[in-house]
Amino acid sequence: MELDFSEPVYSSVGATERTSVCLCTLLLRVCPGVWKMLMAAVCVALLSGLQAQDHPGQVSIILLGATGDLARKYLWQGLFHLYLEEVGKGHHFRFHGTALTSTEQGQEAIAKVLESLSCPGDMASGHCAELKAQFQQLSEYRRLKTPEDYLALSKDIEAQVEHEGLRETGRIFYLSVPPFSYVDIARNINSSCRPGPSAWLRVVLEKPFGHDLHSAQQLAAELGSFFREEEMYRVDHYLGKQVVAQILPFRDQNRAALDGLWNRHHVERVEIVMKETLDAEGRTSFYEEYGVIRDVLQNHLTEVLTLVAMELPVNTSSPEAVLQHKLQAFQALRGLQRHSAVLGQYQAYSGQVRRELQKPDNFHSLTPTFAGILVHIDNLRWEGVPFILMSGKALDERVSYVRILFKNQAFCVQSEKHWVAAQSRCLPRQIIFYIGHGELDSPAVLVSRNLFRPTLPSASWKEVEGQPGLRLFGLPLSDYYAYSPVREQDAYSLLISHIFHCRKDSFVTTENLLASWVFWTPLLDSLAHEVPRFYPGGAENGQLLDFEFSGSHLSFSQLLPEQLVPGPDSAPLPSDFQVLTAKYRDSPLISAWPEELIARLAGDIEAAAVRAVRRFGEFHLALSGGSSPVALFQQLAAGHYSFPWAHTHLWLVDERCVPLWDPESNFQGLQTHLLQHVRVPHYNVHPMPVHRRQRLCAEEDQGAQAYAEEISALVTNGSFDLVLLGMGTDGHTASLFPQSPAGLDGEQLVVLTTSPSSPHQRMSLSLPLINRARKVAVLVMGRMKREIAMLVSRVGHEPKKWPISGVLPDSGQLVWYMDYDAFLG
Repeated sequence: MELDFSEPVYSSVGATERTSVCLCTLLLRVCPGVWKMLMAAVCVALLSGLQAQDHPGQVSIILLGATGDLARKYLWQGLFHLYLEEVGKGHHFRFHGTALTSTEQGQEAIAKVLESLSCPGDMASGHCAELKAQFQQLSEYRRLKTPEDYLALSKDIEAQVEHEGLRETGRIFYLSVPPFSYVDIARNINSSCRPGPSAWLRVVLEKPFGHDLHSAQQLAAELGSFFREEEMYRVDHYLGKQVVAQILPFRDQNRAALDGLWNRHHVERVEIVMKETLDAEGRTSFYEEYGVIRDVLQNHLTEVLTLVAMELPVNTSSPEAVLQHKLQAFQALRGLQRHSAVLGQYQAYSGQVRRELQKPDNFHSLTPTFAGILVHIDNLRWEGVPFILMSGKALDERVSYVRILFKNQAFCVQSEKHWVAAQSRCLPRQIIFYIGHGELDSPAVLVSRNLFRPTLPSASWKEVEGQPGLRLFGLPLSDYYAYSPVREQDAYSLLISHIFHCRKDSFVTTENLLASWVFWTPLLDSLAHEVPRFYPGGAENGQLLDFEFSGSHLSFSQLLPEQLVPGPDSAPLPSDFQVLTAKYRDSPLISAWPEELIARLAGDIEAAAVRAVRRFGEFHLALSGGSSPVALFQQLAAGHYSFPWAHTHLWLVDERCVPLWDPESNFQGLQTHLLQHVRVPHYNVHPMPVHRRQRLCAEEDQGAQAYAEEISALVTNGSFDLVLLGMGTDGHTASLFPQSPAGLDGEQLVVLTTSPSSPHQRMSLSLPLINRARKVAVLVMGRMKREIAMLVSRVGHEPKKWPISGVLPDSGQLVWYMDYDAFLG
């Protein structure tokens, strides 16, 4: 006979029995053959003996911060709900509310909270009053501050257990206190208030769990020195919301229908959203330290993302399997870049910060109160599928949901009025885990009727009747199979029950916590000086915060005049700008920090390419070499999947007279950083012919004339759609140097020139050919370019002294892209 311990049996046995079940399970897994049979027999005898014992146990629950806001709103009610669930099952409880306030004040505050507790709606009022009175009798307040206080608490628990003839089952310490006090409390619990060896200890921690990876690692190490991993329960209350808690069971119960759909071949995108109408007033001290990404996205929405994206374990009731698969999902997340996010801040926020934190009148916060993040997962299931995470304060509605939108490749011949909801493939196909609030105003699971009829546990979920006129995500409610909980339960009640029943999969482990911070910290660091977009708040936001994505690049849909935000000093600093637009040599100037500048330039090049292909069928792009464009090439290769490479011709602005495979060759740099990563037809790539007849740039080989003829044959009017240039510290551009005036005027399209630095021989487009372009972009980066940038800003049209000053398209546009180091120093 072989015992099956795969199903969770914890809820039907006591704490000591649960420990024995865990021990037996371990022994059965590691003991093969005869030993396994022997251990099975031992475990049966052990469990039977334990269950035959009639020694009721007591659980002591100590709530630290018992008079605080969270405790008053949710935690006391959650503890009462646990008592209602478990009181008839032989468990004995004592509830100790603790805080730093005096005994008299604390007792008064706790009495008010206990009086306000409520029972489920289907419980008889008399029975409710009886149980409420019992709970009040079992609850007490005491001050808990010093090591002596913890020791006294432990002795009182032991004495009370002995007095009533009970055995101690375990202790739960719920830390509803600021994280900075965790370590001292942990030290006191460990040294003075642990239960005896036959009882368990569970310590519950509320977020935030650190500010970044380093602080999270430090806090985890400190707590790990006092508690074992299995003793710690980090609460993310979103995991206790009924719909979130239903995601994995839903996926498990509907495996047959979802197995073929839950992947990149069928899912168009996933949206994970939490919108709030309230602002941060009264919480600006917290918000200034954490902001919306740390407050909501790094924890709540990321936890939901892993539940949607993780591989489904064979046994979803196994906490170990669930947590391991969640960790694998974390590890598959593609790293975030600065362009993976858009940030906003409601306009009244800085004023609230100034009032609440006594900041000076000229203080302006950079803390985001709105964020949209684009996440990709690098595995076979989700490759290429965008996951959009979004949250914000002072928005137009309060609602939270997960929306899985499926691809629709159907075409229906009959008009829309004949479409049938349960049959038409042309209607949107989506699954929505409606977490709460919004127009539906209740938790729900919604499945488009043209997908499948889902299976949900009938004892706890009921089908929702249609509400005339109510539309959700483009469809009337009647077009969905919609289910809501039979009885709504708040998140903390569910989580407190899971803590009691040792359900670790509803909590954040140390390993998963650190994996989350590994993912988020680089983005947070890169956004530290980002100026968020300002929005008025509420319905007045309009389309101001709408955003769109291309490849891995996220941007606001509605362009605004770029804004200068005053810094804390009288004069603005470079960090006060997100993107600065101005004039430089009477042409548009775009200035930003390097990463954002490159992202902007790459986006502008892609936009020009799309327009040219749409209008002319092809895009002719001439690129300079050197070190400055390398980051641009990498950006185009990695983040612009919609770029029309198949219709793009790539030309070189200039080339060193070295073989094309030489590391100093501009073509070799282009090949390394761009060409090998994108699908440009090889016949659309046009390297300069600097190496002909086994010789380099010999005039009699007429390489320059050959390149000019190729341009004339393929590029209409010799007008490139876009030419990318740089600017040297001596004012040269392309390979047009002050010391070598060739190519600055005349009829030649391509010329041989001489550089003051090695290799001296060069080939270059001429200035007249460059000025035929429809658009010329000049990229200037680095502090070493500051001096020449200042000089060129003041000179006139003097190309023989400073060739860059001769760049002025005849009928096209010139745009300068200059980073802050080059522009502002």
